[in-house]
Amino acid sequence: MGKLVNTGVVVVGTGFSGIGMAVGLRREGREDFVVLEKAADFGGTWRDNTYPGCACDIQSHMYSFSFEQKPDWTRSYAPQPEIWQYLRDVAAKWDLARNTRFGVEVTGARWEAGENRWYVETSGGDTYVTRFLIAGIGALHIPSIPRLPGIEDFTGATFHSAQWDHDFDLTGKRVAVIGTGASAVQFVPKIAPDVAELTLFQRTAPWVMPKPDHAMPGWSRDLFAKVPGAQRAYRHLLYWVNEVRAVGFNGHQGILKLASKLAAHNITKAVRDPELVRKLTPDYVMGCKRVLISNDYYPAFNRANVHLETSGVAEVRATSVVGNDGREHEVDAIIYGTGFHVTDSFDYLKITGRGGVDLAGLWRERGIGTHLGITVAGFPNLFFLLGPNTGLGHNSVVFMIESQIRYVVEALRLADREGAEALDVRRAAQDAFNTDVQRRLAAGVWTQGGCTSWYLDSQGVNRTIWPGFTWRYWLRTRHVDPSDFELLSRTANPASETAGVR
Repeated sequence: MGKLVNTGVVVVGTGFSGIGMAVGLRREGREDFVVLEKAADFGGTWRDNTYPGCACDIQSHMYSFSFEQKPDWTRSYAPQPEIWQYLRDVAAKWDLARNTRFGVEVTGARWEAGENRWYVETSGGDTYVTRFLIAGIGALHIPSIPRLPGIEDFTGATFHSAQWDHDFDLTGKRVAVIGTGASAVQFVPKIAPDVAELTLFQRTAPWVMPKPDHAMPGWSRDLFAKVPGAQRAYRHLLYWVNEVRAVGFNGHQGILKLASKLAAHNITKAVRDPELVRKLTPDYVMGCKRVLISNDYYPAFNRANVHLETSGVAEVRATSVVGNDGREHEVDAIIYGTGFHVTDSFDYLKITGRGGVDLAGLWRERGIGTHLGITVAGFPNLFFLLGPNTGLGHNSVVFMIESQIRYVVEALRLADREGAEALDVRRAAQDAFNTDVQRRLAAGVWTQGGCTSWYLDSQGVNRTIWPGFTWRYWLRTRHVDPSDFELLSRTANPASETAGVR
């Protein structure tokens, strides 16, 4: 039997969201918080993804906290080990280990109305009783592994890119790669020189643009370290360069069609075989799916040992993968580059709110809905970081996370100032937000671009992307509007869900 642990705030996860939130609480002077992390170290996605070539596709100086700038990034687009070390350095500077419980996996949470407290259950049996629950779990943490017919008969190695098996030596092996997402585009060129044969099974071709990556020169690192404001000015420049891209994504597809032509030229310039060029060229408008960047992905297909299969997978046998065209490919390993559960990742949440309402069930029935991607009506004092409809296709999600952290801190401040035990966002405010977001998404390339993607839920509704400019989201979250919330006080009647509302 586990123990009850009382605390003021529980933060779940130690990626950018969890670390940033913990720092935000510490800067606010709140020390009554606990961070729960299922792994043994800080880092989130950047701890877990260690596949060859793993790197960020947003510039290093934007993909970092504004309050913890790093002047000595080694490259303009940081590799995974450097980002992971950056996060650990931030955690160490702010002494977050003192408040973090590693090896503690959250399995569920329930709202106790009579106490106005969350009971957060963990795999180890302990239950954390807390006033505020902040989920910094992100969207890229549950690997999506397709159910290939016959996979249980395969005798070779199988693993997902986010669970890379470094003990398995790929040298001289015959490898099948399933999927052409962001991870596959990065690791395929890295392993291709070492393997005997690499067969890439592509369902839909991605748009891959050249990656303007380069080593950061010594003079720039010295400048950023020694001249106050220099790095911040550079960061502002990067922000606005990225921000302009939102114009194309949101209703001005002519810009993206022009970019598609430039990207198509990138394919013909890199790949010699005309048939391969045809297979590698997408048939949808750029931006409908995530736009990827790489300088070595397309050239990898010029190698004699790299093969592209577009017929799909019919079945897996003991030592082979059979395509829908009937061709059998003998392989020693299958690597999944199939991304993560995103819109359906919320199905894995076991969160019960007011009146015993199950969050996952509610969202399956009515569709995913939040206010600002942060709060959910009927789930008081529950806050999401990088929640639904706050992902980006054109700029740094760290900017969005910081906007949300500031909003959550102010919401906690509002509850304390008003003497409220809890805040519950009004459904009218939530519905108005979602109606506006979906109206704007309807004109965007994600809906009009001629593809289906992981941005969309099972009903074809985009529950992932923020439409438009990030500075508009910054304005929307800059201050908490008290009228958006019900303020709840402790009630003497636990059975009543209305008592205590003011």
